[in-house]
Amino acid sequence: MQAFEYARVDSIGDAVALLAKANGRARVLSGGTDLIVALRDGRVQADLVVDIKFIPEVNELSFDAATGLTIGAAVPCYRIYGDAAIARMYPGLIDAASLIGGVQIQGRASLGGNLCNASPAADSIPALIVHNAVAHIAGPDGRRSVPVEAICTAPGRTVLQPGEFLVSLHVPPPDSGFGAAYLRFIPRNEMDIAVVGAGVAVQLDDSHTHFVAARIALAAVAPTPLFVPDARVALIGKLVSQEAIEDAARIAQDAAQPITDMRGTASYRRHLVGVLVRRALAKALARAGAVVDLA
Repeated sequence: MQAFEYARVDSIGDAVALLAKANGRARVLSGGTDLIVALRDGRVQADLVVDIKFIPEVNELSFDAATGLTIGAAVPCYRIYGDAAIARMYPGLIDAASLIGGVQIQGRASLGGNLCNASPAADSIPALIVHNAVAHIAGPDGRRSVPVEAICTAPGRTVLQPGEFLVSLHVPPPDSGFGAAYLRFIPRNEMDIAVVGAGVAVQLDDSHTHFVAARIALAAVAPTPLFVPDARVALIGKLVSQEAIEDAARIAQDAAQPITDMRGTASYRRHLVGVLVRRALAKALARAGAVVDLA
């Protein structure tokens, strides 16, 4: 492993000061399950690693029915799916958090780290996108908030500027008639990278028969996790039906920009987008309490 300096900080101000001083040659350690491997393999270069795990804000995990869910950037996955109230209110996030690596990895890996790693195949990012999650960022110029769908700009790259780091994620509270799900396809086992992933969230009307809102996001079919706004537009106001599900799946397939690699061909990935979006929509609708029979 390359040589680098290590700094443990316990305040946001100290972290920002060290990151800004490093002129882009520092990396943030929140979960570390990707960073340590990348440093060891030489895929990432750093003169300084700033450990933010001792900052209180990045360890916050709280839910309030009025304001929603706050997930600190360093909160490990097991704490999220281990909280009964959060698991009940945000099952779509739990779908993703429980898929990141194996059980041992989930003891340290964080959704914040998964987001900042900016892998096109990341499992948590589509789930965060469909839940309308917002990233709270601190930096030399103060704090700012960015929708999660706008964070990743290219494989391994984000909107974070020199001196900035992710403090927390905020997810709004779900209303009655809300449902979400995340599904992925992998070729071998739970430790593999997704060939395709699909996150879906729906909001139904009071009768639970029509779409009021919907969001679809995909993994591993574009240079970044892909939000599909056209699918949302196509579903709003529609009757919950197999036809509506098929329309959304087709739109998601059209939006996908897959490549051919060792995990699958572009055409195979596009086919999987349709399959997974249909299945995730059906699962999200069931969780939302849809009264329409989709069998």
